Formats: sequence, C-alpha cells, structure tokens
Amino acid sequence: MLNELKTQVHEANMLLPRMGLAIFTWGNASGIDRASGLVAIKPSGVPYELLRPDRMVVVDLTGKVIEGDLKPSSDTPTHLELYRRFPSIGGVAHTHSRHATIFAQNRQPIPPHGTTHADHFHGPVPCARPLTDEEINGDYELNAGKVIAECHPDHVGIPAALLAFHGPFAWGPDALAAARNAAVLEEIAYMALHCQAAGPVSQALLDRHYFRKHGPGASYGQN
Repeated sequence: MLNELKTQVHEANMLLPRMGLAIFTWGNASGIDRASGLVAIKPSGVPYELLRPDRMVVVDLTGKVIEGDLKPSSDTPTHLELYRRFPSIGGVAHTHSRHATIFAQNRQPIPPHGTTHADHFHGPVPCARPLTDEEINGDYELNAGKVIAECHPDHVGIPAALLAFHGPFAWGPDALAAARNAAVLEEIAYMALHCQAAGPVSQALLDRHYFRKHGPGASYGQN
C-alpha cells in the first residue's frame, strides 16, 4: 500500500541525520496521500540505520494504524493536526536541530536578517505559545499541533514554526520538501543567533528575494 509514498517518506527521514538535523532517534518525517487521506510516518524509537521503506507506518487522519507492525512516531498526532489544519501541505518534518531548538527553548521567533532567510521564508518564523499544564496533561501531541496552527499567519510563505521549549516543525508540498525546509530553517537559525545586534532585513528586500523564487512571477531557475 502506498509504496511510492513510503519510499519518499523513508528518504525524507534519512535526510534528517544526513543533513545534521537529528541524532539517535530524534526527529521524524511524514507524507500524506491526499486522495486517500492516509499518512506514512517514521516508526517510534527506531534508529535511522534500521529504517526501510516497508517499515514506515501508514495511518489515517484519526491516527488509526492502517498498515505496519510497528508503532507510529509519538509525534504522529502533531503531524496529523497540521495536515488537517493546512490542507495544501503534503509533508511534515520535525527535528531537534541545535540552533532552531535554541530559539524554540527561548520562545523566540527567528527574525529575517538577510536574503538567505528571505529566499525561503517570507517573514519571521513564528514560535507558538507554551502549552498550558492542562494541554500538556491532556492530548499533548495533538495540542502541540493546535498551538502551531494557531500561531501561524502564513503557512505557505513561512513553511515552519517553533514549538515553545521543544523544537522546530517544517512542512512542504511533500516529505522531501519538508525535510529540506527543516535544513534551511536550521541554517537561518544559526545565522540569526549571530546577528542579534543587527536589525531585520527591509520589507522590500524580503519581498524581492522571496517572490523571485516563489509564486507566479518567480524568475529564479530554468523555465
């Protein structure tokens, strides 16, 4: 079932340690088949070197396991909430990458200090509010997805957010794009930590760099 999706989700998960975004079993990536409403996601607690496409777990949007002998990632309810709230996305990646997680633990958004940020994110990467004790002691992972969705002004132009005290989530049109956005997020977080004394990039420069790569008037790359 969904062999192509499981293969892509496996590849996205393998990109996380390869790009220095995850160690041990930290982090996970998923992808959704919108036609069937089914999601393939990394199994919980399985080391990356033991992953295979056929070990990806398939769940529906309620979290019911449809295919797979392993438990899905503990972050599955967060991924599913993002799929429900953001119908245009096709993949989600969660990491504990060092510099983006520093911003999350400081409960700070990542400001746009230059064109590297502007090429990929059309504004600050927001940080969700901290979960209340009631939310933590209730459906914790589901509530994490809810506060991420609540905080987000533009989930297309800014395909990532920080979960306070926890770490970054990124998304995209598919699982591989989500993993790449997680890598860009880590790079801009590292740069931003070293630019704290500088002011943000101007709106004109932000717009110029973002829209030359995104949208109907994009001019970057080959036709």
